[in-house]
Amino acid sequence: MNILSPRRLQGEESFEKSLRPRSFSEFIGQRKVVSNLRVFVYAAKERGESLDHVLLHGPAGLGKTTLAMIIANEMGGRLRISSGPAIERPGDLASILSSLEEGDILFIDEIHRLHPSVEEVLYAAMEDFALDIVLGKGAAARDLRIKLARFTLIGATTRYARLTSPLRSRFGIIERIDFYPEEEMQEIIQRTCRILGIEIDQEAKEEIARRSRGTPRIANRLVRRIRDFAQVEGDGRITGEIARSALERLRIDRYGLDEIERRLLRVLVEDFGGGPVGLKTLAAALKEETDTIEEVHEPYLIQKGFLARTPRGRVATEKARSLFSPFQSLF
Repeated sequence: MNILSPRRLQGEESFEKSLRPRSFSEFIGQRKVVSNLRVFVYAAKERGESLDHVLLHGPAGLGKTTLAMIIANEMGGRLRISSGPAIERPGDLASILSSLEEGDILFIDEIHRLHPSVEEVLYAAMEDFALDIVLGKGAAARDLRIKLARFTLIGATTRYARLTSPLRSRFGIIERIDFYPEEEMQEIIQRTCRILGIEIDQEAKEEIARRSRGTPRIANRLVRRIRDFAQVEGDGRITGEIARSALERLRIDRYGLDEIERRLLRVLVEDFGGGPVGLKTLAAALKEETDTIEEVHEPYLIQKGFLARTPRGRVATEKARSLFSPFQSLF
């Protein structure tokens, strides 16, 4: 298990559900995004219309699913949740769409992974609220159009560039969700501790926020694990000392890097002279999947200024090189 993975880990769904805010007023951070969504939702409600289709994009673990749930709550619509990989055939999507009622919200996570044949069905559904079905084969084939209830599609993706232009153009609202600053992470950690009934001091909040990679999912996971250390090796309160000790034992350094990322940067700096190095070469050297490097590790390394992508490959920055100075302590 990679405790710093922004993806939801097995068994975390019920834990996350207990922490999710249910309204815009409860949601911490992403102020511009939330402000815009609130305006669009309230305006649609005042007009008695369905909300335009919404696309939320950005790194994993930042609240795209939570915002979809909030939109459904605020609109007073029923939420149906699916994902790109789960909708394997056009018939699967047709079944979901035909079951929607007026004002329902359909949330499709990882929408960039929809099969092209499935995506084709989605175009008419989004634009005309209709299903185009071909009956029969060859010369006897005929088109049948079935009207759908007006619904709102909320798509979420971590790979915005992989969406086709025709699909992107059918979303009326497009918002990017970005990493959270440390001040907002501290607010999220405080809220999580309050819900879980945990006492935490300011120093501990700062330590956890600093190493949570600007990602609420990771912060909540760390609070859950550090609580164990506080319970067994302390008096149940999460103090700065307990937090630092637990994070060091979890091998999360003061920059929020895990062992794989430290190894990635070390290989890049010491074995390849800082790069540039192709992604496949780097993955082979680390014995990791290219998708794992590209989707889990790179976004944070780039955001923190340790890594740069160039047309010729990955390059370690001066900041990354300085990590391996004999005078530098990572913990």
